[in-house]
Amino acid sequence: VQLQASGGGLVQAGDSLRLSCEASGGTFNNYDMAWFRQGPGEEREFIAVISRTGGSSFYVDSVKGRFTISRDNAKKTMFLQMSSLKPGDTAVYYCAADPRRSILSYRNRADATNYRYWGQGTQVTVSS
Repeated sequence: VQLQASGGGLVQAGDSLRLSCEASGGTFNNYDMAWFRQGPGEEREFIAVISRTGGSSFYVDSVKGRFTISRDNAKKTMFLQMSSLKPGDTAVYYCAADPRRSILSYRNRADATNYRYWGQGTQVTVSS
């Protein structure tokens, strides 16, 4: 499956932004999907994951209550709705997918090396 992330941009602190990740070349609902981000000089950080049906999702503590992950299987697209953005949210945001159901487990979901497919990333910059 190929993934294409989009929707990044330059916003001010407190603003909202919605990222999209469109999939092609595979059966979208065979994959659990996730968002990661990577700031300058930092390691890739797990943000959220959503199950293939959309029925389960998990977040890193730093974005709980501000970010919402969702998906539209009919449109083969995953979203990340971000609100109350902070300068610390500045990063390149990546979407990822994996067909193994075990990716949702606490031990696996936050490890970027466990995800088989990746999008190219979209830059989000939050100014203060």
